[in-house]
Amino acid sequence: MPPLSNKAGNRRIALIAAGTALAMVGAAYAAVPAYYAFCRATGFGGTTQVAARDSAIRGERSLTVRFDANVAPGLDWTFEPETTSMTLRTGQTATVFFRVRNRSSHETAAIAAYNVAPDISGAWFDKISCFCFTEQRLGPGESAELPVVFFLDPRLERAREMDGIAEVTLSYTLFATAGTEKPLALAPAAGANAPKL
Repeated sequence: MPPLSNKAGNRRIALIAAGTALAMVGAAYAAVPAYYAFCRATGFGGTTQVAARDSAIRGERSLTVRFDANVAPGLDWTFEPETTSMTLRTGQTATVFFRVRNRSSHETAAIAAYNVAPDISGAWFDKISCFCFTEQRLGPGESAELPVVFFLDPRLERAREMDGIAEVTLSYTLFATAGTEKPLALAPAAGANAPKL
């Protein structure tokens, strides 16, 4: 093969560099959904699981679930769970409400991020219904109650990594959003078709 001229060699290097850069950008975009799927499947980083319905099995073990609510700087809302903790058996479905109130003089919107601690418990924490990642809009002084329906998977009783864990914490943080022009539906008022423990 004859040697490449400097001009042709530079062009080839430029094409390889551009191709490598495009491949890296593509890999970065693909990594986000892949990482999200990995976290969902394994509970990594305290990511909870999603369940379509109640557990068909009741376990023997009881754990305490604690609830934590935080508001990020820049959002003038109050945010708190109706109860700070509850004890339930694995497989038992529970509903807990989080109260929010807009303390500002104008309409604002927020979105909640969550995690479960210890991280390993996320693989066994199943949410049936949750307000997380859904924008909540409140007018001035307006308040709402947001439900979370969940259970602890009875299979955690066979998971060695859960042997020494007696307590799980579900934590939410509300962050201000720019909002949209069309308000999203808020959660129903407490007690409306939602069983409570």
